[in-house]
Amino acid sequence: MTASIAPSPSTSGLPVHWRRPLALLVVTLAAVLLLYRDTAQAMVSIWLRSDTYAHGLLVPPIVLWLVWRQRHRLAELVPEPSFVAVVLMCGAALLWLLGDLVAVNAATQLALTMLLVLAVPAVLGWQVAWTLLFPLSFMFFAVPIGDFMMPRLMEWTADFTVLAVRLTGIPVYREGQQFVIPSGHWSVVEACSGIRYLIASVTVGALFAYLNYQSARRRALFVLVSILVPVIANWLRAYIIVMLGHYSGNTIATGVDHLIYGWLFFGIVIMLMFAIGARWSEPTPDLQASPVAVGGAVARVRPVVLVALALVAWAPHGVVWALERAQNHTMPQLALATGLQDGWQATERPSPGWKPAFQNPSAELFQGATKDAQPVGLYIGYYRSQNAERKLVSSTNLLVPYSDKDWAEVGAGTASAPWPGGAVPVRQAELRASLVGSADAVRLLAWQVYWVNDRLIASDALAKVHGALSRLLGRGDDSAVVVVYTPIRAGANAQETLASFVQANGRTIEAGLQQARQR
Repeated sequence: MTASIAPSPSTSGLPVHWRRPLALLVVTLAAVLLLYRDTAQAMVSIWLRSDTYAHGLLVPPIVLWLVWRQRHRLAELVPEPSFVAVVLMCGAALLWLLGDLVAVNAATQLALTMLLVLAVPAVLGWQVAWTLLFPLSFMFFAVPIGDFMMPRLMEWTADFTVLAVRLTGIPVYREGQQFVIPSGHWSVVEACSGIRYLIASVTVGALFAYLNYQSARRRALFVLVSILVPVIANWLRAYIIVMLGHYSGNTIATGVDHLIYGWLFFGIVIMLMFAIGARWSEPTPDLQASPVAVGGAVARVRPVVLVALALVAWAPHGVVWALERAQNHTMPQLALATGLQDGWQATERPSPGWKPAFQNPSAELFQGATKDAQPVGLYIGYYRSQNAERKLVSSTNLLVPYSDKDWAEVGAGTASAPWPGGAVPVRQAELRASLVGSADAVRLLAWQVYWVNDRLIASDALAKVHGALSRLLGRGDDSAVVVVYTPIRAGANAQETLASFVQANGRTIEAGLQQARQR
């Protein structure tokens, strides 16, 4: 029960009843950062190398400043540990464990931030945490997460740009994220997604709303505006750059100035957004009121809570250590043990200039096959002892990277592959070589599926979940990606060719994967 408080003349320095709890909090935060130092170092390295997440370097100092602004209000409170917060930390620790088992940096970094935030109510209590609600919430802007939005943002940017160019009266031919107008060829790549503008705008917009408004409604409205404005501004930016290139004969807005014009336009738009938002700012409440002393109260320290907190923070590392000792770390050997079946013969793979962009597999198999003059390519990327540099599911593991100048993914969807054990959902993609709109461009139809713990899975998320469960059950993290593809040609049904191949050789592929796992 919190002791009653009574006003007294203001005192300088740290209130007596805060000294021990604050010291415990500092020790707790330092211990968590030490235990999870690899995750913390990974976050900092992303801040340092990525323009998109460079703002993360500023988040911790801003949080400390926001906490300092509340120092007089905090002095009125009596810290008291909360066991409920420790229970919530169990969820964060479990998230970190699952993320670490399948090398999902976003999950481990989000979990670390949750642990740091929840340490505040665990050590100081919920009254303190509620007073620091925004500073603690602002900590989550330090997590470098958001790349998952990039494909959708790129698609929206391409949709708007093509529509706007057509409304201008300029003919456009589009395939995927690439399009051609009479003056040249354009591509919507990662830098055109606007993810940098969006994350920067939301981060600064949330801070602006907190400092300038007191109404929850105004704050929420301004944050919503800070989400919509950069998205729409990026669409306009892409359209303006295309038009500048078109009317200048591609002499401006096509090189480095492409990015300069983009940031200049974004800067002007954001400045206008803040200038308009400032017109409705509300007076800031007095944060300099004299602190009150807590008459005779002593902050309570609960050793059982601190012990439970320490166990929760350490437990995931104990599990990882045990699983690492049981993990098979030998290099796998990958082969089709029984060879191709049903008349399919090994041959040169079709379109040798293309290869799935799966990074650092433990073993690979890449070969061609043919039957009745119908060629098929088979790629298997096998992963074992996965970590941040070697993992099956990653934003950089794609059939065609966005930056690839020779190939592009111009169509995507799903299909049902007639695997011998029953129909299996797979990802389907149409790939194109050379320039968009070329009549003789080489085209491929590809099917992609993951093999995880003897299951065939099309979904990235489900592949991660099954991979984590497989490790927790002590079955290791062996998994693979299987890609089959064939040229799209007149007079041939590419889907039927792929269906014929996987129906005949699906069991052979799975047998090869199971054999690799046992070695």
